[in-house]
Amino acid sequence: MKILAVDTTATCASVAVCENETILAMYTQKNGLTHSETLLPMIEAMLKNLKLTPSDIDMFAVSEGPGSFTGVRIGVAAIKGLAFGKNKICVGTSTLDALARNAMGLSGSFLAVPVMDARRSQLYNAIFEYNNGELTRLCEDRLISAAELEAELAGADKPIYFFGDGYSIADKLNIPKKASTPKILIYQNAAAVASSALHKYETSEAKEEFTDLALSPKYLRASQAEREEERKRKEQTK
Repeated sequence: MKILAVDTTATCASVAVCENETILAMYTQKNGLTHSETLLPMIEAMLKNLKLTPSDIDMFAVSEGPGSFTGVRIGVAAIKGLAFGKNKICVGTSTLDALARNAMGLSGSFLAVPVMDARRSQLYNAIFEYNNGELTRLCEDRLISAAELEAELAGADKPIYFFGDGYSIADKLNIPKKASTPKILIYQNAAAVASSALHKYETSEAKEEFTDLALSPKYLRASQAEREEERKRKEQTK
């Protein structure tokens, strides 16, 4: 199965084409340009080099969140547009689940802890247990403070590897079992999105639900505009 995967949930933009778990091509860049400027040219160049078109793709995959509100929307909109009218499989997968799959580059038994900078001293986070090739989710995606995460992991009895753009925050926490993640495995990459999406699809009993129409962003908190609207509403009711 050929999978076209996209991640635009943080500062890096990443696209990949995989044949099941095998990476055929991957392109990741972080150059200060917006994802709206870079994403489609990256996809077009990659497909051209592979001599493929969107019609040759069997599954379209995207990180559906959490992450940057604008970034999540750009990635989801791009995949919906590429898949529109093709009757192909479309899978939105958790950014945190995809990040945890970077742990597949390591060995042994440990906790894989994706952390994304959610600003305002908060992190988008989930915790996974990795055991010699098997990844098990221990909690749902959540919004948590760095202090709360530090307290939760302080008593861990296994090494802890952090992944994601919140790495610099998590690396400063006082956690005895904290390990140093190889730099190449820290950040988002679209190949991990493809792996996460494939696993989600293969283990689902409702495969008919994976359509371009059903694909939508997933946020863990309200946007700034929504928070401002809620603040005004509360002030008016005082």
